[in-house]
Amino acid sequence: MALGPVSEADHVRDKARKDLLNLLEGVRGKKNLVTNRALASTIGLFAKFSLLQEYGIDKVFLLENGNTDSSQHNIVYLLPGEKTAEIQATAAQIKSLQRGSLAQHEFFIFWTPRRTLVSNIILEEEGVLGDVNISEFPLYFLQLEQDLLSLELENAFIDLYLHKDPTPILLASKALMLIQKRHGFFPKILGKGDYARQLANLLLRQRKELDAEETSSSSLQGIMPSTSIESLIIIDRDVDLATPLMTQLTYEGLIEEFIGIQHNQAEVDTSVIGAAPGEQQQAQSSSTASPSPNARQGMKRKVQFDSSDTLFSQIRDTNFAIVGSLLNKVARRLQSDYQNRHQSQSINELRDFVNKLPSLKQEHSSLGIHTNLAKEISTQTDTEMFRRSLGIQQGFTQGDEPTDQHDSIEEMISRDVSLHTILRLLCLESTVSGGLRTRDLDLFRRLILHAYGYQHLLTLDTLEKMELLQPRSSVNASLLPLPGTSASSSASSTKTNYAYLRKALRLIVNEVDEQKPDDIAYVYSGYAPLSIRIIQCALQKQYLINLTQSRQAASSAGAVSAVTTTFHPFDEILKSVKGPTFSITQKAGDEKAAKARQALYGSGQGHGREKTVYIMFVGGVTFTEIAALRFIGKQMEERGERRKIVICTTGVISGNKIVNQTIEKADFTK
Repeated sequence: MALGPVSEADHVRDKARKDLLNLLEGVRGKKNLVTNRALASTIGLFAKFSLLQEYGIDKVFLLENGNTDSSQHNIVYLLPGEKTAEIQATAAQIKSLQRGSLAQHEFFIFWTPRRTLVSNIILEEEGVLGDVNISEFPLYFLQLEQDLLSLELENAFIDLYLHKDPTPILLASKALMLIQKRHGFFPKILGKGDYARQLANLLLRQRKELDAEETSSSSLQGIMPSTSIESLIIIDRDVDLATPLMTQLTYEGLIEEFIGIQHNQAEVDTSVIGAAPGEQQQAQSSSTASPSPNARQGMKRKVQFDSSDTLFSQIRDTNFAIVGSLLNKVARRLQSDYQNRHQSQSINELRDFVNKLPSLKQEHSSLGIHTNLAKEISTQTDTEMFRRSLGIQQGFTQGDEPTDQHDSIEEMISRDVSLHTILRLLCLESTVSGGLRTRDLDLFRRLILHAYGYQHLLTLDTLEKMELLQPRSSVNASLLPLPGTSASSSASSTKTNYAYLRKALRLIVNEVDEQKPDDIAYVYSGYAPLSIRIIQCALQKQYLINLTQSRQAASSAGAVSAVTTTFHPFDEILKSVKGPTFSITQKAGDEKAAKARQALYGSGQGHGREKTVYIMFVGGVTFTEIAALRFIGKQMEERGERRKIVICTTGVISGNKIVNQTIEKADFTK
């Protein structure tokens, strides 16, 4: 179907803004807005506060603070309709405002992304269902970048793999269905993993439901396979848990590791990057005395990390080892540009420099931020404990004897290294080795409880339920099939066999050139994420055959060029990855309708045009995996392939975010 130049990411952003403003416009007059912390920062991705003010928003309150005032007649709640605790808090706050205010209020609730039966039941039980006006705000994917769409579900990983709550899969299916309604159905859906298969099944079911509803001729285009999309690849996070547990080594990945990025923003200490320009001027005008170092250290500054920062977009996906040299080149170029103004003699030359000045100042400011930030990260990466942790991770992924690393981990515990670091290392060993030996696991349990507190009995139990930290047993060993064995002939395996895949898909690349990388392994300085290798099995078959020198895959290489996006000829190898492997072709449900569409829109539609490959990560994706996919996209572009990659995910994750959700926060000693 012919679409304008608006990208899917821009369409998602514009639609979210339009939907929210339409809802606000339906509430006449001034109004106060109540939301939660997560949504407050999310809204900033598509609508500025100044725009909300134009549509009547007077003040914004956070539900968690419980300080909503009664200054306006209209009070609007914008909250997720899936979270029971927040629904109950909303009902309690509405009753409190009704009792404590002399004036009458009109309450509006916009549940996002959908209104649920649970929300209706809770509001009815609390006696406020009849006092509120309820609408839906269908906010699904959010635009983080032009090539990155995220549901921004903070608890998706824990919901899926601990609570076994399928809600993130349902929301992902609805978000992907919106893309299909706009562009046509995905011609091919392929993927790996149990939740990936469930998501694919939901998409097929929703298509059947839509086909049943579509009876008018105006909807003729929507029931056809897309001509602008090549395929949808779905990856279940559970097929590769080792990658997020490792320390990310790209620049953006290390910012996430040490500072944390949420909705493209990070709160950085002003002692590191200085105060914002407006705050600096205000501080200088209010007092000539400089604040103490302790005062500066306690202040935070929000920094935007996205493609709006040209310098950041150039260095975000590079290995941190070369960031210093890249920043140095930019600094020398800027210095040269400033010095050239003295050589400007004609009026035209001076005018050109004046026109360039705003961009030079902006780039100079950005350079200062990233130089200071890189210096702060370097102080962390140069520590003995960081290097030791990195060495242990590399030992695990390279297949070294795991027990050789145990003395180092014990020493790190005795030196009170962060519990997050210890648990990530132990979970990484358990993941790549099929579990820890029982006596070793018992030893580390005792050490953790003695060093960090007995409340972490619950932490360790949670990790075991999620299959992140398990004892090695003969049962686990039998779940790691090898090609040629009877276990490998089954449709799927219940464990990922890293020992076999390390060689079969060449997860370890010993020689990596960070300056001019030629493989995705540069993002971890020698380790190629398994999740991305699986995607390469579909998108870069010949490259992977040459890299791995796989005889099994090479025997089918003659058929590779004739096959569209599938995992062939790596099907047998992928049986050693956890979960089912699937490939689904979606065809037109009505051949007559397909012919009519060809007559209306031309049989050659889409021929020679760039096609899009959507890659959906269920359970989350890391910044290093995003960097690796962008690297693959550049490789395809250099080879003249007319296709681009758009990454979709339930959320951006890291090892710290995973472990932090499992750590017991209560201290039972008090």
